[in-house]
Amino acid sequence: MIHPDDHEVSGFLYADGHRLRNGDGRELLLRGVGLGSWLLPEGYMWRFPEQGDRPRRIEAMITALIGADGAEAFWETYYDRYVAEADIARIAAEGFNSVRIPINARYILREEEGVSGWHEEHLVRLDQVIGWCREHRIYAILDLHGAPGGQTGTNIDDSARDVPELFTDERNKQLTIAIWRMLAGRYKDEWIVAGYDLLNEPLPDWFSQYNDQVMPLYREIIVAIREVDARHMIILEGVHWATDWSIFEGLPDNKLPDDNVMLQFHKYWNNPDTESIQKYLDARERLNVPLFMGEGGENNKDWYAGAFRLFEDHGISWNFWTWKKLDTDNSPCSIVLPQGWHKLVGYLEGGVKPERVEAQGILDEYLLNLSLDNCVYHADVVRSLFRRLPVRIPAIFYGYKGSGLSFGRASGRQAAAGTGFREEDGMDFRFVEGDRTVPNFQHGRGQAWLPEERLCVSLTEGDWAAYEFTVAGRDSERLRLGDKEGLRERQESRDSEDAPELQSLEEPGDTQESQDTRVLEESQDTQGSEDRQDSLALELRVLMSGPDSELLVKLDGQEIGRIHGAASDFGQDWQTVRIQSGQRLEAGSHELTVSAAAGAASLEWLDLR
Repeated sequence: MIHPDDHEVSGFLYADGHRLRNGDGRELLLRGVGLGSWLLPEGYMWRFPEQGDRPRRIEAMITALIGADGAEAFWETYYDRYVAEADIARIAAEGFNSVRIPINARYILREEEGVSGWHEEHLVRLDQVIGWCREHRIYAILDLHGAPGGQTGTNIDDSARDVPELFTDERNKQLTIAIWRMLAGRYKDEWIVAGYDLLNEPLPDWFSQYNDQVMPLYREIIVAIREVDARHMIILEGVHWATDWSIFEGLPDNKLPDDNVMLQFHKYWNNPDTESIQKYLDARERLNVPLFMGEGGENNKDWYAGAFRLFEDHGISWNFWTWKKLDTDNSPCSIVLPQGWHKLVGYLEGGVKPERVEAQGILDEYLLNLSLDNCVYHADVVRSLFRRLPVRIPAIFYGYKGSGLSFGRASGRQAAAGTGFREEDGMDFRFVEGDRTVPNFQHGRGQAWLPEERLCVSLTEGDWAAYEFTVAGRDSERLRLGDKEGLRERQESRDSEDAPELQSLEEPGDTQESQDTRVLEESQDTQGSEDRQDSLALELRVLMSGPDSELLVKLDGQEIGRIHGAASDFGQDWQTVRIQSGQRLEAGSHELTVSAAAGAASLEWLDLR
């Protein structure tokens, strides 16, 4: 694992074989968040239905409700508040070293009748955020999320007709090339810009007839960029939500269009295991380039604890999607739902149009709630990404470094029957209850695993599993607790006032506990004045197979406890066992190892504080 430090954000980034290096030549991984829905508003982050699923539809609704002048004022305030310096400062304070900035082409293009060219006022706002990134020392990735005409042909690129018109109209290609030439010329000397992400998620498979146009367009864009900027890294995505890398196969001499390239994939709603990313690991070897998991998230915190450890252990830079959205508990920042929001949803679905004054009031409250200080902050989301104490780790997500490093099986033991998850490890995975045979990791709203979806790892004598986690230093959690307590009070008040109105927006089964400001305060209390934690408080959810079974628990190689089966243990009753270590923990990375010293036992999760 490449551990972050205070000096890794320094100078122009560049690709060096499999590795990413900073301007000092030091290897690093990008660990960042996406600023989704800022310059390209996405309807699902507003809790809107299909009729409001993309910028142009949201814009049309707001104009219809409050008029063109009111809409113009709304959007300028929206852009100013959705991402402010406080957001960038918080992202940096949490230990992230980068942000990915999704850009809609329409945001930077003049659209007034008879006027063409760049929207300089909007570009100045982009300059400002990049300046904040420099001030707080986090790299900024420029991501063309919505190219002219649309590279995807869906809501996520602000498509006008659900067709990828970037590939059907040469004028859109030339405008896309011009955009990148302009951005590269503007930021050619800005080292805090990590690189240029040329196209977000081009061409889902139902538009695969255009796949052969992607690499030629990439090449044209790169040529235009290199005319004005020789230093910035180029970031290329595959097709079909960035998961299909067939466009990078069959290249002459296995050479990409530039020597300073990083390849990007996205990962949502599937197994967090090595098998699921093997094709990208193979491409890294074949093409000798660094990898970037540029979007992953929209799941529950248990999945985060597994998936982002997967990226870390395989030396893959990553970016969490997304930093902020409306009424959520699976992103760090939750915008408080305004009173009457359901009326906007109803109007989009063909219902009654709110009066202008009422609509203005709802939208004004939304704008007020956008600021970081007015959001509910879910520190547990961030902790799950970094495995930073306090954190819960599902036992199935032991490390991904391979046999002998992250896990071990007793000599001669046969591999267990597979569940379709981490099968190459040969470990014994079982469902805690029920009769499922295949895991389900599709929890897009952050719902907790259902009882029948929960998995455990079964260890027999000689088996072991290792779990890395981190302890924060003093500077990474200097957050304003008083403000956060006030935010929680406002959230609780809003929930009680508006609860009857919000029922249509709730999803069944969305009951996962949220540990936001309360746990954040607890985590700060455990930090000593010398960047260390007094000790580790550990809980393990275990099922002992019988009175002769025994689990051995070690912290950084030192035994901290044993769990013994009891006379009544015959593989029937799960129990939560607590262990308190006596050793002090320095800030940084640590490893907890659980092994079967005798008999057999199953392990469902570990809670570390």
